Amino acid sequence: MIETYLKGFEAFSRNGGAAAPSWARSLRLSGITRFEELGFPSTRNEDWHFTSVAPIAERDFAPLTSATSGVSAAQLAPFTFGGEGWHTLVFVNGRYDAGLSSAAGLPDGVSVLPLARAYDELPLLLEQHVGRIASIDAHTFTALNTAFINDGAVVHVGKDIEVARPIHLLFVSDAKAVDGIAQPRNLIVLDRFAKATVIESYATVARGAGAYFTNTVTEATIGEGATLTHLKLQRESAQAYHVGTLDVQQGRDSHLVSFSFAIGAALSRTNVYTELRGEGCGATLNGLYLGDDRQHIDHQTRIEHIAPNCYSRELYKGILDGASHGVFNGKVYVHPAAQKTDGKQTNNTLLLSERAQIDTKPQLEIFADDVKCTHGATVGRLDETSLFYMKSRGINARTARELLTYAFAADVLETIELAEVREGLEAAVLKRYTES
Repeated sequence: MIETYLKGFEAFSRNGGAAAPSWARSLRLSGITRFEELGFPSTRNEDWHFTSVAPIAERDFAPLTSATSGVSAAQLAPFTFGGEGWHTLVFVNGRYDAGLSSAAGLPDGVSVLPLARAYDELPLLLEQHVGRIASIDAHTFTALNTAFINDGAVVHVGKDIEVARPIHLLFVSDAKAVDGIAQPRNLIVLDRFAKATVIESYATVARGAGAYFTNTVTEATIGEGATLTHLKLQRESAQAYHVGTLDVQQGRDSHLVSFSFAIGAALSRTNVYTELRGEGCGATLNGLYLGDDRQHIDHQTRIEHIAPNCYSRELYKGILDGASHGVFNGKVYVHPAAQKTDGKQTNNTLLLSERAQIDTKPQLEIFADDVKCTHGATVGRLDETSLFYMKSRGINARTARELLTYAFAADVLETIELAEVREGLEAAVLKRYTES
């Protein structure tokens, strides 16, 4: 209910939110004002036509107030990919946990720290970027997140610096309080010719966890000649709700490599938006979503080609079983000045049951006359000819189905260069489709 959030904002402003600088308090006020104006989106809204947020809007989610989590390092192990030497920040129920975090050994000129510390250590950087990339004008959940900015991660990589080891931002819930909400706000800034890999993970560490809601926003700016590899991994419980937005602005000759993976939550929505603002940019957006039972998994992408001589590549794949429902809406928008744009977008979905369904809508909007852009989508079932061939070679029907299902996912997983994550997700796919 909207009224719950309005009352929560009043309490938040009086208590923990009062410690933020004046610009942040002003930003929060603009967020709650816009949230109240917009309300929750309905399916009459084109961007939400196939996804009803009623399960979120009709519950009274409240911020978790416990200052201690009780989560152990052993509970985190299944979600860390065994990343030795990674720079890791851990947040439990939306709050930074210093005891579980380890960001030592960073190169000079690199900062990886929680938002609360960044207010003191990187005040100008925050004021210049937070709320300047992710728009609240038409985005209800970004406005709601903005209203309650309080914790999250800040990553800053200085000019000409390559961060050799991955930066892992791990957000977990122990779901001790039913109907809790966490709203992390993250900022990633890569200066000119910088290079970094950032993993954003969302997971549930408690068995039999109740319902909770994660509403996260990450803003990123990639400077001239810089490269950001961003991996978003959503592995929350089947009772969770998740809305996550990555909003990126790219400078000249910069590159974004994005991968989105969704396997959890009762209802999830993942938004990936990027603006190619400088000439010579490149953006690669890939993703894989796995649905089962009555899961609803929605992926939305928007690539804005603003400058000339840029390219974009997009490959999203989905595997849907049970009565799950997948949604893919990808828009490539080519502005008048974006001549010589080269764009390709593909969405492929595999349906494993008669009740599973997909709504797919790849879109091109082109306002330049010298471009090369294609888009397409396929929806199908396991190939009977391939199944017959494998069975004729002595492979039983179940194993044949499992192998073909895994093979469908494998080519998009192979685009992940980081071996630990790629192998971890391959194992997750195998586990999903080989369990009895």
